[in-house]
This record gives sequence, C-alpha cells and structure tokens, in this order.
Amino acid sequence: MDDTRASRSGRLGRLLAALALACVLPSALQAADVPKPGAKACPAGTLYLTFDTGSMSQAQLIADTLRRHHIRATFFLANEPTVRQDSSLDPSWAPYWKSLVADGHAFGTHTFDHVYLRSVHAGHVTMRPQFGTQAGKDMVMDAAGFCQELRRSADAFHGMTGAAMVPLWRAPGGRTAPQTVQWAEQCGFRHVGWAPAGFLGDELSSDRYPNAALLERALANLRDGDITMAHLGIWSRKDPWAPGVLEPLLAGLERKGFCFATLREHPAYRDWIARPQPVGQKEGRR
Repeated sequence: MDDTRASRSGRLGRLLAALALACVLPSALQAADVPKPGAKACPAGTLYLTFDTGSMSQAQLIADTLRRHHIRATFFLANEPTVRQDSSLDPSWAPYWKSLVADGHAFGTHTFDHVYLRSVHAGHVTMRPQFGTQAGKDMVMDAAGFCQELRRSADAFHGMTGAAMVPLWRAPGGRTAPQTVQWAEQCGFRHVGWAPAGFLGDELSSDRYPNAALLERALANLRDGDITMAHLGIWSRKDPWAPGVLEPLLAGLERKGFCFATLREHPAYRDWIARPQPVGQKEGRR
C-alpha cells in the first residue's frame, strides 16, 4: 500500500512539474525575442542616399525601388534635359516630384542650369552653365547672381509641388571654391558633397566599371554616416546603373544592418536646416 501511494505521488509530482514547465517556457521564449533596452536598431549605422537629376531615364525605377524598401533619400535638382524631350523642372514633371514629396523625401538645389565653376581669379568667379540660354558660355557671377541661380531650382520646385526645398545645394561636378561656398551660405544654402565610398559610379563607363563591380565596391566600402551620390539617369552609360545595382545594393545594405535617412537627419546639416533662413536678396548678374 505504501509503495502504491509513493508511486502515485511521484507520478503526480512529475505531471505538475511538466505542466509548470509548459507554462513557463513560452514566456521565456517570448522574453528572449524582445529586444533588450538600449539595443541598437541599426547596428551598422545610417547611410544617406542622394540623387542628382541627370537624364531622368531611371527616375521612376529609383522612386519605385525606394518606395518598396520604405527608404527616404535626398534629391538635388537642376533643370536638365531628359529622355522625354523636356527638362526635369518643367511642369510636365510635377506629378513625379509631388509623388516623391508625398513619400517623405528631401530636396535641395543643384543650380538651375547645372552651372559649373570654371575659375576664381582676383576675386572674380567664372561659371559655365551646361544648359539654358547661356549654355557653354563662360560668365562672371557676383554673389547675388549666384544666389539667384541656386534659388531658381527652389522656386521652380515650390511652384510645382507647393513644398520647400531644404537649404542645401550640391555643385555640379562637386566643384566649389571658398568664395562660392561662402556666397551660398550667405543666402541660406550649405554645400553637400559625398563620401569617397559614396560615389556609386553610375556616371562611369560601363565597359570599364560594370554594374557588378560597382555593386561589390559599394557593399564592401560604405560605412556609417556616408553620403552616397548617384543620378536619376546618365546619358553616356550604356548599361544603366539603377536597374542592375540599386535593388541588390539596398537589400545587401539592409542585411548588413544599415538604416537610411534624409539629410534632414544628418548631424552635419540638421541644425543648419532647422535655423531661421535669411530673407531674399537682390538679383545679380548672370
């Protein structure tokens, strides 16, 4: 009789222990899945994608790819000829720019006529517009004329979308001088370049720099805080960059633990963007 009671008692104890474990184990597993306080959401850091206008041949593909990945980028706009036989800041592009505004992207000026710095000599700044009525002609600009050139893109964009650009600019070709940087800041625009690893190479020869090599280089070299630079289309590249590189690049960077943000969030620019902007200045010569 005592042995029977002991056996029953042992079985009952084991059953209760099993039931207790069954109740505790799911809670423990769930707790293990909950991120610990202070866990970093982006272990590899944050990257800042930027795109300049260009031929616009890949504009919709780039917008769709960013939308699919829920990534916001920064776009620098000039009034450049496009594959649609118009220009990128013509009203015909308003639906496209409005869609990007709705997606939460940021926008800066790339000068209106894609104006390249040629030289600075004895205080005189010589520029050469690539497009527009003065295309291909060297001209001396003063501070007011240079600021007008920056604002023309901002005004055209606002007229199409009702949205304001952030007070940032990118010089065509990245060519700046202390004087042009100073002039731009005096009228409210801070210059934005790109990281060495952030040059994504879409404007290079596809024979010498195939898409696979550009993708491999970007995935290997991009680091936290880098600003990247590519275009919404390049006339000269035979094998377009965006169709072959952008999707696997974003997917690969996400797998590595990168997050993405606009330049509104970049530590070098967020305070500048948040500051009160100067009032408009008089127009100068171009």
